Amino acid sequence: MENKSIFLCGVVEGFYGRPWSMEQRRVLFQWMQKWDLNTYLYGPKDDLKHRLLWRELYTTDEEVQVRTLISEAEARGLCFVYALSPGQDVIFSSSCDLSLLKRKLKQVAELGCKAFAILFDDIDHSMCQADSEAFSSFAHAQVSVTNELYSFLGEPPVFLFCPTEYCDSLCSPSVAKSPYLLTIGEDLLPGISVIWTGSKVISRELSADSLSEVRSVLQRPPMLWDNLHANDYDSRRVFLGPFKGRPPGLHGHLRGLLLNPNCEFEANYIPLHTLGTWHQYSNEDKKDDAGEYCSERALNTALLDWMEELNQPLLPGRQVRTSRASHTSESTADGSKTVDPKPPQTPSEPPQKDSTAPDSPSEPQRPEGNQETPTSFCSNGDHALQGDNQASTRSPLEKPKGRGLCAGKNPLSESQVRLLVGLHYLPHEYGPAAKSLLQNLTWLKANCQYVSANGNKKKALPQKVEEWRCRAGQFLTSCDQVVYLHEGVVNSVNRAVLYDLYPYVWDLRNTLLVAKAFISWLEGRVLSDSSSSGSWKNCFQWCGTTSGSELLGVEAEPWAFKGGLCGEMQLLLPLGTTPELFIHPPPLFPSARLYNIRPFHSKDKVELYRMVRQLHQRSRGQPDLSVIHPDFFGDRCLGAALALCPEYSFVLEDELGVCGCVLGILDVRHFAKRWQASWLPAMRDKYPPQAPGSSGHGGLKEALQCFQEEQPDYPDSLLFHFPSQLRLDALPELVDCSVSRSLLTALLTALKANGSRGVFCEVQPMDQLRMEFLTKLGFLEILRVEASAREGLVLGRLL
Repeated sequence: MENKSIFLCGVVEGFYGRPWSMEQRRVLFQWMQKWDLNTYLYGPKDDLKHRLLWRELYTTDEEVQVRTLISEAEARGLCFVYALSPGQDVIFSSSCDLSLLKRKLKQVAELGCKAFAILFDDIDHSMCQADSEAFSSFAHAQVSVTNELYSFLGEPPVFLFCPTEYCDSLCSPSVAKSPYLLTIGEDLLPGISVIWTGSKVISRELSADSLSEVRSVLQRPPMLWDNLHANDYDSRRVFLGPFKGRPPGLHGHLRGLLLNPNCEFEANYIPLHTLGTWHQYSNEDKKDDAGEYCSERALNTALLDWMEELNQPLLPGRQVRTSRASHTSESTADGSKTVDPKPPQTPSEPPQKDSTAPDSPSEPQRPEGNQETPTSFCSNGDHALQGDNQASTRSPLEKPKGRGLCAGKNPLSESQVRLLVGLHYLPHEYGPAAKSLLQNLTWLKANCQYVSANGNKKKALPQKVEEWRCRAGQFLTSCDQVVYLHEGVVNSVNRAVLYDLYPYVWDLRNTLLVAKAFISWLEGRVLSDSSSSGSWKNCFQWCGTTSGSELLGVEAEPWAFKGGLCGEMQLLLPLGTTPELFIHPPPLFPSARLYNIRPFHSKDKVELYRMVRQLHQRSRGQPDLSVIHPDFFGDRCLGAALALCPEYSFVLEDELGVCGCVLGILDVRHFAKRWQASWLPAMRDKYPPQAPGSSGHGGLKEALQCFQEEQPDYPDSLLFHFPSQLRLDALPELVDCSVSRSLLTALLTALKANGSRGVFCEVQPMDQLRMEFLTKLGFLEILRVEASAREGLVLGRLL
């Protein structure tokens, strides 16, 4: 590293969020040595003494950690670059601050560090009054301090400077005419390398021409800080795809390239592996007959190597890689085993679970009842779709033998890993699986008039109807594959990868549960344009017509459209403009239980009645009517909606059967008339009132009296804004309550698609069990509670 001509290629730990642990960095150094990467820059934004408390020296204990990190990097042949970010509050003209900067860097230099970086990114351009009086410009202030530090450290061979204008889009008015950059190029000492990120903060591609312009202005080849795989700007995205969009010929235009990767350490295997391949192909001494660097070929090689890594039994928080031969922990150069000390000023990590403890709480067996064979995930119950799902040969509710909940003993298959990477590819590009999901959902939405509820089916072309059903079957099968991927990740032998990637796979699984339920619901249930009560294409602009990338343009930064694949899937659903419905913290204990959300079928009535009966039996103060009238609670709570508007009912099921349901009423006014005319008389005949002198429990008489009383009308002022109603029920042992939120969202998409602009849910004050469940679900938050004169009324707008 003493040679200034060496191309610096490696990793920058410079993201916002919890820094990596010492043990993770050891594994990183091992990877880098194996893949011929040569530089590591330490600069995590959330290390307090790197950025916020940069003036403070490291304590004695922290010095040990820094010294150990530097020595281990050098033992692997890596250049360790220590970065400091004082730009938020440094006073450039202050001799005191300058002395503190020198003191801090001198401390790190005495610990063995020979390469440094001073970072002024992501800060305000304005200067305090003292600096304005001392310097002619912001650039002059930064250059003055940087040159002083560079000289103080003895002009080290590697000294990096990150400007405040660090990409084309941040330059004013342009790269070539930026007074700030021109000052940097003219006045910064020639031995200092300038960091650059490309045309954008996160550049889709880089070209030699654009870098030539930057090089001319800076009067030196820039040092590329590549944010291609950075994900700290979006909590719902992670990038597992290959290093691409940077031709190997860029080496001649750069001082080096450092990849700022995912915050989740385990997510960076393929990005760093392919970066190493890119670097090797760019090295003239290592070129072979394989030709130029190919990202797809590099991805295939990295993916196969990652398969071996995924098959290692690693524990969360303990990144100890066991040797295939000896299965012993990694040792240092002197033969002593490595330890896992805390990194300097790293935010405290939550305590890890005992490795012998189960990954999820025990889930009780479902009480016995009349259980029917679960419906396949790939079927919405309609014969048309059943015939188009040949790709799914087993019911998704049938778990493979020997695979218990969160068993943690099974490796992921190659097809599952490829699917995982394809669904979480790159910030500007989706993998094949993600593209297929978006294309099919877009097509099904745009052509649903062929299978609408009130369309002219005689004029509909049979081939179009068949094509819609075939595409629907393909989409449902793809959704099932993601459900199985979620199960595979939870049950994987590598627990370290599980806890890094689980939130993303879990989020996508929940989004696709809603999308799948909606597509299953579309056929024969959505109203066409000819409907007077609702319209597919004009109900409050219910969904988007373009993708997020098309909406924002190719040149937009990835964070301009949140959510990635999940966000685009939501944009194509009726409630795509209500993102809070889809965002929910992942469960503390990952569960591999398989879930399915689908439209209600008549055969589900027995199971739903049984579930509601169980819920009421567990409630306090409820009379036991199950012996005398086993259908009473089902008729009272669910019967009317299932009989009069079953098209707005959805069922939640797991491997044990039905475990939840949500029932909706599109038009409460119209429903009330039908209820009075047909349902109420039938119930009065079925449950006649007991004579005043007859024997029986008082609660029983009071309960049966509910069908004899007239129900109060809802005010017009309520129904004008909230014409729809819903009821949500689920078994209390449901561990992942986010699945119930997905169930709720599936109904809301159906109501919105057919023209509803508001929904309400009535919760009786005495119904404590349901109130607790809805509160746990977040129902009171996601539906935007509004004041109402009616007690226990929860309102939500769908506009």
